[in-house]
Amino acid sequence: MEKSPELALTQMRKSVEKLGFSTENYGDPTLMRFLIARSMDIEKAAKMFVQWLKWRSSIVPNGFIAESEVPDQLEARKIFLQEFIVYVIDKAIASGVRGRETGNEKFICIVDFQQLTYKNADTRGYITGFQILQSYFPERLAKMYALHIPRFFVSVWKMVCRFLDKATQEKIVIVTNEDEKKCFVEEVGEEAVPIEYGGKAKLTAIQDVPPLEG
Repeated sequence: MEKSPELALTQMRKSVEKLGFSTENYGDPTLMRFLIARSMDIEKAAKMFVQWLKWRSSIVPNGFIAESEVPDQLEARKIFLQEFIVYVIDKAIASGVRGRETGNEKFICIVDFQQLTYKNADTRGYITGFQILQSYFPERLAKMYALHIPRFFVSVWKMVCRFLDKATQEKIVIVTNEDEKKCFVEEVGEEAVPIEYGGKAKLTAIQDVPPLEG
């Protein structure tokens, strides 16, 4: 018999406590993300949540990554892994919050591979980035659109996909022609897609996004 969400959440909180940790500072929507990521398996979700708590306290001991910690990456105006990818995802989630955070905030990611060459294609880096996203930001990615993928990258992408959960793979859309580009703009919305990719939005570097008030 399938458990109700309320019962699953109660049991998960108890399972986390048995592992020596507390869920006191986290609401139901946050815990539900871990349950969904583990197909509502209580024990697996509790273990994933505890692993996330340990990882978060280790890599982000202050609760957030300040811009002063990643000045070189921001200056280059491109994304790097580890601390910087955490900074990017945290800011993406925060920028979508209106009023009080619900724990359900998700983001759409547009990745432009136009300047990618064989020499700077970092397969291990891509795998690490997705593993961080899957393991420590469950149910945060709504969809990712990959644009201007070069031919050589097809083999690289196949290797990366071996390390992705099926649910994550289903959220990734590779845009290869004008019809798919049109669908991409329609799905995301012209007002949200940058002008450079056929929409009406201004492309803004992440460090130029104003901080939220309050």
